[in-house]
Amino acid sequence: MSRQHAQLPVSSPRLLASAIGVAITAGSAGHMVFAAEKTDSKASGNAIALDATAITGEAQDPTSYQVEKASSPKYTAPLVDTPRSVTVIPQQVLKDTGALNMQDALRTVPGITFGAGEGGNPQGDRPFIRGFDAQGDTYLDGVRDTGSQSREIFAVENIEVSKGPNSAIGGRGAAGGSINLVSKKAHLGNSFDGGFTWGSDQTQRYTLDGNYQFSDTAAGRLNLMSHESNVAGRDKVDYDRWGIAPSLAFGLGTDTRVNLDYYHLESNDTPDSGIPYTIPKAGSAARTKSNPDKPYAGGDHSNFYGLDRDFRKGRTDTATFAIEHDLSDSLTIKNTLRHGTSMQDYILTQPDDSKGNVNNGSVWRRANTRVSNTETTTNQTDLFGNFYIAGFKNSFSTGVEYTREEGQKSSYNVNTDTTPRTSAVTNTCTPSMIGASSGYNCTSLSNPNPNDPWNGAISRNYAGTDTKANTYALYAFDTLELSEQWLVNMGLRYDHFDTDYKTYNNAGTTTSKGDDTSEFVTGQFGVVYKPAPNGSIYASYATSATPPGNTLGEGQEGNPLGGTPDRNGNLLKSDMEPETTKNYEIGTKWDLLNDRLSLTADVFRTEKENARVQVDTTSYENAGKTRVQGIELSASGKITDKWQVFAGYAFMDSEQVDGGPMGRANDGNELPNTPKNSASLWTTYQVTPKLTLGGGAFYVDDVYGSVANTTMVDSYVRYDAMAAYKLSKNVDLQLNVQNLTNETYYDKAFSTHFANQAAGRTALLSTNFHF
Repeated sequence: MSRQHAQLPVSSPRLLASAIGVAITAGSAGHMVFAAEKTDSKASGNAIALDATAITGEAQDPTSYQVEKASSPKYTAPLVDTPRSVTVIPQQVLKDTGALNMQDALRTVPGITFGAGEGGNPQGDRPFIRGFDAQGDTYLDGVRDTGSQSREIFAVENIEVSKGPNSAIGGRGAAGGSINLVSKKAHLGNSFDGGFTWGSDQTQRYTLDGNYQFSDTAAGRLNLMSHESNVAGRDKVDYDRWGIAPSLAFGLGTDTRVNLDYYHLESNDTPDSGIPYTIPKAGSAARTKSNPDKPYAGGDHSNFYGLDRDFRKGRTDTATFAIEHDLSDSLTIKNTLRHGTSMQDYILTQPDDSKGNVNNGSVWRRANTRVSNTETTTNQTDLFGNFYIAGFKNSFSTGVEYTREEGQKSSYNVNTDTTPRTSAVTNTCTPSMIGASSGYNCTSLSNPNPNDPWNGAISRNYAGTDTKANTYALYAFDTLELSEQWLVNMGLRYDHFDTDYKTYNNAGTTTSKGDDTSEFVTGQFGVVYKPAPNGSIYASYATSATPPGNTLGEGQEGNPLGGTPDRNGNLLKSDMEPETTKNYEIGTKWDLLNDRLSLTADVFRTEKENARVQVDTTSYENAGKTRVQGIELSASGKITDKWQVFAGYAFMDSEQVDGGPMGRANDGNELPNTPKNSASLWTTYQVTPKLTLGGGAFYVDDVYGSVANTTMVDSYVRYDAMAAYKLSKNVDLQLNVQNLTNETYYDKAFSTHFANQAAGRTALLSTNFHF
């Protein structure tokens, strides 16, 4: 491994986690086999008992790509009768595609792209859903997962993607949709799944998932993961992480159920500094929409423009206590209390193109740094079930939420001012400055050396920003069955969101502060017509609201809480209102082939209004407007008993309609990170009872990095393949080859400076054990 830093105590906890896994494997496998046989014999013929938020009734095939219902009780109807676009990535798709993190998994959902982060906009998952930044719109089991992270999926059962404005269900933000990770929880029965993956680029991954029923109504589950890898086609970049996720459940199969869950993930990576855009030389023609700049590495796409000083450390801890009680056969109350923390600590060397140096064949190494901690406490109480009024059935869900969020953000001083420069302009370098004459802050575009003896100084900069926010919310949802053919879906949510911030210098003295209180009501309304029990045609309307301070500094903030300094440096008061988004959608959903295959199609139009725009050099107003409209198609499930498919297509026509007086030059331009066309196809076929073959293709159209449409990454097609073979009932092998043709492409575009290159051809061989 090309590890350069060991600044987190990763090794010892990982060894401990691995040792626990080996001990459980060696000491408990035989016992678990025996216990599983006892449980199977005792449970055969018994009805399935699932918690009230899961599907009840007949068991769904766990190997199927089709999912019938979302996990949250806020979705008060099966997916086929839900009047909005919802895609669920099931566990089997995660396994078959060889997904290792959330970004891998979301590749299978068209209409989602990822943006890059730097210093101000933090590193971590930055998904765009239907063209809208969703960095702050990720949820864990229906509760907002605050804080910028790179999310793992070793403890994730499936991933639910809701497209279109989603504030009624999730709260603030969610202008283009939201992502919900459904965690693996303890359940009745005994099972053991363990495995190791060895692959190209020194990939080593070990996982364990063991569930043990220790009484008639109680069980425990443990998930462990250790991962190390380099990145195909990239110099120096590597990942190093480990995680543990225990879960306890009591009262399973009874009227009162209790879940205790904990999640810990720790990482220490060498981050990818990206590839610079080919900005024109000083004095030449500026970037234009007709001739946008694209990433260029000087002839070698494996070039790494960072230094050995670079590191990125992360830590996430989440504890959840949930209790639910069946008040009757048709009424359940559930309370979820969660406390979580998320930390990021990094120095990332960005290839800076801002002074026209890239086309001179040289690159200035600019340090982006961040030290941030986010702490969140949420209590959410839900009451859900069904009742009849005047003979009409109502499937409803209502609840209250209180959330307290606190974020602290500071940085490092990376001192480059002591190094000689031939220009007084910071970040300017020329070929004559490459190497020692610039203290190695200036490097070659075509042949950078990450091992350069950089001689600057690094120290902590304790100046920063603290942000606090409180959310109080009430919500209610209902699916009203007017007849067997007609359903009405309704949802309404009220949010009171107050937030305040303060900035302070290195000595801790407050330099500025501000606050904002936003109250808003968001909703959804849909009408569903069912021409047959297995199909629906729907029309829906939904809204969202994004108040100032929405991301607490943990993402790109288009409507920031703070004011803007005037020419004298005085901070101006910000009186911005929440940005609002509304969505119109018409679609149809069908479960075909004996309900084994789900097909969906929809036409949508999403409009963001009240967007924050600059009206003069010191003033802002809520006057902007953007629009995304298009169509989506999807298919998931079994075509035959042996042939499965998970596929989709999205067409998105995006436009900045009104950028305000200062942004009017970009009116009519496409929105960043919004490809016109994107498509995915993943399919597997069981050739024999022991052998399964599969493959996929993933297409993303050209993507602009900014609304000026002057930076762009090209379209690409990526091909994957897999083969799985069952050696026995308890052991199987799986080979995944990702990016089969070794395509060089970029999967994250930043608005300026750089784009991130995706991994080249990667082969992963997994050995899996099941008991």
